Amino acid sequence: MSEKVRRMFADIAEDYDRVNSILSFGVHHGWRTRTVQLSGAQAGDHVLDCATGTGDLAIQFKEKVGDSGYVLGTDFCKEMIEHAPEKVAENNLEVDFEVADAMNLPYENDRFDISSIAFGIRNVDDPVQALKEMARVVKPGGQVVVLEFGQPKGLIKYPYELYSQYIMPTLGGWISGNREAYSYLPRTSAEFPAGNNFVELMKEAGCFTSHMFEKLTAGIAYVYVGSVQ
Repeated sequence: MSEKVRRMFADIAEDYDRVNSILSFGVHHGWRTRTVQLSGAQAGDHVLDCATGTGDLAIQFKEKVGDSGYVLGTDFCKEMIEHAPEKVAENNLEVDFEVADAMNLPYENDRFDISSIAFGIRNVDDPVQALKEMARVVKPGGQVVVLEFGQPKGLIKYPYELYSQYIMPTLGGWISGNREAYSYLPRTSAEFPAGNNFVELMKEAGCFTSHMFEKLTAGIAYVYVGSVQ
């Protein structure tokens, strides 16, 4: 991943959770809940959450897999991940965290039942390589789950574009002190393949026996699930 992107996330790490909740009106929590549901996670499962950030999705997975399960959260930005252990402790949970790059995961084949990534795959240099790595560390029959922004259509399209292109950078920049970061994030969301176009990337990875996706909030976000062969 580019050093510029890593530095950007390091710079906004302190305010990341607060800004996310304000800019998404808290909706992102529901998106993560649906991601865990679609993953098919069960008690006792072992889960790898890539680009875990401050650990929100890892926490929801841990709540699902329970004491008999295991969750490992990884991120390429140590400044982001430094905020995760405290959140886990506040929820009386146990989750491990390590610095790792989604394109080159330092874990053996077939270690996990599920691997996931939320709002991170558009930031890697090679999304197909990241999908391959996430599939490699998952057991045959397990799931790779991706939560990512999309481009909504219909009536919501233009209000959303106005909000993401103008209001988000202004408000996010004001709160965090880094307007560039909150211009970069919606720009990459608008440019990244969504829906069937992202499924084509999953097919290109050649690691999955099946693919599906579900739109969330009229296509502002999508959940993708691939079954590992």
